[in-house]
Amino acid sequence: MTHRALWNPFANMATLGDEPLVLVRGRDSTVWDKDGTAYIDAIGSLWYANIGHGRPELADAAAKQMRELETFQTFEYYSTPPAEELAQRVAELSGVADARVFFTSGGSDAIDTAAKLSRAYWAALGQDKKHVIVGRTMAYHGVNAYGTSLTGIQAIAAQFGDLVPDVAHVQWDDPAALEEAIDKLGPERVAAFVCEPVMGAGGVLHPPEGYLAAVQAICRKYDVLFVADEVITGFGRLGTWFASQRFQLEPDMMVTAKGLTSGYAPLGAVIISPRVAEPFYAKGSELVFRHGYTYSGHSTACAVGLANIEILEREGLVDRVSELEPILERVLRPLESHPLVAEVRAGLGLLGAVELVPDMAPAPVALEARNRGVILRGIRGVALQISPPFVITEDELETVASVIGDSLDAVQ
Repeated sequence: MTHRALWNPFANMATLGDEPLVLVRGRDSTVWDKDGTAYIDAIGSLWYANIGHGRPELADAAAKQMRELETFQTFEYYSTPPAEELAQRVAELSGVADARVFFTSGGSDAIDTAAKLSRAYWAALGQDKKHVIVGRTMAYHGVNAYGTSLTGIQAIAAQFGDLVPDVAHVQWDDPAALEEAIDKLGPERVAAFVCEPVMGAGGVLHPPEGYLAAVQAICRKYDVLFVADEVITGFGRLGTWFASQRFQLEPDMMVTAKGLTSGYAPLGAVIISPRVAEPFYAKGSELVFRHGYTYSGHSTACAVGLANIEILEREGLVDRVSELEPILERVLRPLESHPLVAEVRAGLGLLGAVELVPDMAPAPVALEARNRGVILRGIRGVALQISPPFVITEDELETVASVIGDSLDAVQ
């Protein structure tokens, strides 16, 4: 017998063997497997299916661009219309005045870009010792070398040892811990602080009241760049285009991906403030940020991104997230009374989690839910992720909550 060649990311391949769930079709908030069984996608695939599945507009945009010019590299003196137009749209939507946009292939690449640009910025100002980048416990920042090193989930990072030097971590919910770390390391050595406004893979952890404003102020006080990781929260997930807008933040850089194309094409971006861009753009400057990816500004991916933003705007889907926010909280909150549930986290857009009691792994619950027609996912080994497409209906949200309850009963 021929074995499967595909090695699934983050999978126990000894357990998975030859039995993956093969999905073949999607429409709105529903996906179907090869046997025709339907499932509500309660997680937006991997946090990214913001406009839902099966949108022909994005397929048309990709096909049209491929027929004209599939792509051309954007290194040095080259560009294409979709890359130019999407950069302009992203800059406008970000709320960062006079922002610059550096495209990547995805969120992990964008984190590496922001980390390297942090160091390059300080070097451009003659402060070569400012190399340390600070992350948080519980944080997840992708799987490239910088992202893995900054990730504060030991189950993910410990396997690889120390990949990047000059990385530090602080307690995720304590502003004082950041100030103490900067003071101990020396402000002259700390380049940047990277922070998810709402932690995703760490368990959908909400920022404590006043936390984000406090850490931003600390960064300003010690002249440390504040980098907002909005790979999950960008493009409407919290009911605003970016979480930084909801929390009234002014980051020096914003990292985004997933919702930029709703997963229809691989694309990420770093949104860069004028402060960080200035040394490289100043008249007469000879500085070059010697960094980029083969597919930075990929024409077809950018055309898909433009079509995605058009749908988000035309259908008012970011406002729809705000409308569905209290409904998601209403249907999930009763689950807190279940003996297997430690906490329900909701109330920030279409982003929620059901954390289970200690010693209760989420995987069996997610499997039970899948058998009942709802796709969930365990995060940090302690919670169930809920991050559905923005087109999900109220009835479907009710079904998701009901199935979670039934699945908890089944494994109890």
